[in-house]
Amino acid sequence: MTVAFLETVDLTCERDWRVLFAELNLTVNLGQMLQVSGPNGSGKTSLLRLLSGLMQPTSGEILYQGVELRRQRHTLSQNLLWIGHAAGIKGLLTAEENLAWLTALQHGANAEDIYQALERVGLKGFHDVPCHTLSAGQQRRVGLARLHLPNAPKLWILDEPFTALDKQAVADLERHLAQHCEQGGMVIFTTHHELQHRPSQFTELDLGQRAV
Repeated sequence: MTVAFLETVDLTCERDWRVLFAELNLTVNLGQMLQVSGPNGSGKTSLLRLLSGLMQPTSGEILYQGVELRRQRHTLSQNLLWIGHAAGIKGLLTAEENLAWLTALQHGANAEDIYQALERVGLKGFHDVPCHTLSAGQQRRVGLARLHLPNAPKLWILDEPFTALDKQAVADLERHLAQHCEQGGMVIFTTHHELQHRPSQFTELDLGQRAV
């Protein structure tokens, strides 16, 4: 019997005394892309935070490789790349310093790897620029450059990753996410954007249809 990489069992989430979704059962396996959709307030970000181990469910269970996530959040964190709705960078640090700091707790990255990652997101020559001087789209790209670093974790959980990106950057990111899945990685993300590039194992979960 094959064990899912990530699985929810009768997962229920309540925020501010309101049930967002109840008894949610899903599995995420190697090579899969899962898009979480639904109207504002349906629990999309909450679900991503639950799957990342950043929140505790109201009831139900999350299994990481068949074992309760609450017992091994540290192990998941070593195999997870989480990028929230905000860019997640510090304005006083340069792009290079931000990426070095963000990767230090996992595999780390050398200067050459960081330069190449920044080039892949269209920020060649911006490695030594303080991030507070960059536009919102450029700051978003600094955070997304983590997806291009060597030894990136297999599981990527991304909350609205296309925010503030221009048309070309959106297309490039779509292709990169699909390629990651085709190479055996996993992507769980939210977006209101209609994807043009999808991997073969693409699924969508509409939380709006699960409203209680």
